[in-house]
Amino acid sequence: MIDRILTVGGFTLLSRITGFARDIMLAAILGAGPVADAFFVALRLPNHFRAIFGEGAFNAAFVPAYARIRETGGHQPSILFADRVFTLLLAVQVVLLIGALACMPAVIGLLAPGFNKDPGRFGLAVELTRITFPYLLLISLVTLYGGILNALGRFASPAGAPILLNLSMMMALALAAFFPTAGHAAAWGVLLAGVLEVLLVAGDAWKQGALPKFRWPRLDFEMKTFLKRFAPATVGSAETQIALFADTIIASFLVTGALSALYYADRLNQLPIGVIGIAAGTVLLPEMARRIAAGDETGARHSQNRAIEITLLLAVPCMVAFLIVPELIMRALFGRGAFTAANAQAAGATLAAYAIGLLPFVLLRSATVTFLSRGDTITPVKALFVAVAVNVALKVWLMDEYAQVGLALATAAGAWVNLTLLIWFAARAKLLTIEDRLWKSMVRIALASIALAAVLLAARRPVADLFAGWPLGQEASLAALGVLGVLVYGAVALAPVGWRLMLVKR
Repeated sequence: MIDRILTVGGFTLLSRITGFARDIMLAAILGAGPVADAFFVALRLPNHFRAIFGEGAFNAAFVPAYARIRETGGHQPSILFADRVFTLLLAVQVVLLIGALACMPAVIGLLAPGFNKDPGRFGLAVELTRITFPYLLLISLVTLYGGILNALGRFASPAGAPILLNLSMMMALALAAFFPTAGHAAAWGVLLAGVLEVLLVAGDAWKQGALPKFRWPRLDFEMKTFLKRFAPATVGSAETQIALFADTIIASFLVTGALSALYYADRLNQLPIGVIGIAAGTVLLPEMARRIAAGDETGARHSQNRAIEITLLLAVPCMVAFLIVPELIMRALFGRGAFTAANAQAAGATLAAYAIGLLPFVLLRSATVTFLSRGDTITPVKALFVAVAVNVALKVWLMDEYAQVGLALATAAGAWVNLTLLIWFAARAKLLTIEDRLWKSMVRIALASIALAAVLLAARRPVADLFAGWPLGQEASLAALGVLGVLVYGAVALAPVGWRLMLVKR
């Protein structure tokens, strides 16, 4: 299982790297004017729908069901189930697409009411969103095909598909001179990416003999069960989007630069979350669902413990670095051009606030799988509802005194509430077992993190003095501390009896 987590994590890391390159091109070519505003609205709309109805909610309901049917009934019943879900999904998406294209001015009026006073931006946003919105249909198919492949133990193509979005947009932006505006180029790049992603994962599913085809959906027991589980999962995804909207709405009332500080800090905070936490959860869900369907409860809990172990091992040093040297990280990565020292200080403080919640952020997917693998999509929604309420309430309370740092602190607090409730629900239902090996590993990781924090605190000033005056002094300082930190953390965490054996053992 560890090798599959590393596969997903590796592709996710590559996706984040190409995403940074894409953002650089967007900033250089699109700028921050009315065309950029219109394009980001056009990009946000299908992505919000995808986040609510697609990836999270759909996988939470579909993957465990498909894995269980395949494990207990074999290949044919699972294909029949996938065919019916595919037909239903495609029909709903086509209706949604036709309705959205017809009513796009009204949709943009609701999503970006400020554009109503600017006919130029409003009209451009409507035009660009009509180009990007079909991406929702395409990415929904990618989600279905990816869920099937994950249930079959194939993770490379679904994990690598998002890279195509970044590459496609970069290619389109490079050809922006051939489009009416750079916004049009980026929008067509999004649509092309959807086509390429569908071809990639559909081709992989076809090679596995698991590509769904049209079949009239019937509301049999399996379909009814899927829909019952899909509904609460969708509510949970919508709750998450509400929290994200709250960030944007509240930050718009803060001083200039607050939104930028949140953006840059969140980009870095999302790196370990995506590469480690989401990768582990993506692999763990079909693994646990398959084992539970086969009656192997012990094996399912063992897999969960291994996923938590590798997640903590890789995420803890990121948390320590974000807490100890956040400003240096910001200066080294973004400190050039219009990004001033004051910007780096604000973004660094925001990153440190996010880091307080990094552990629950990366563990949430593995904790949620406790319930999703057993077909329970309601319990995670209960925990998330409380977490979102705490999150939004704290944002309102902290925004005046701490600005965007308060928003990040509220997000971190919400993550801790969410994880705590999930663990409590799981323990109450006797669904969670922490093995002795995991306890021992957590002690070693804790000791390694203390050693890492001590070294970073002691070395950051001497290292800064050493590279002071260098052309790339900030970058060199961060690189030196990174190498030193890896050596210290690795020496403490990996030295005791065979972490290497732990990593390769299933």
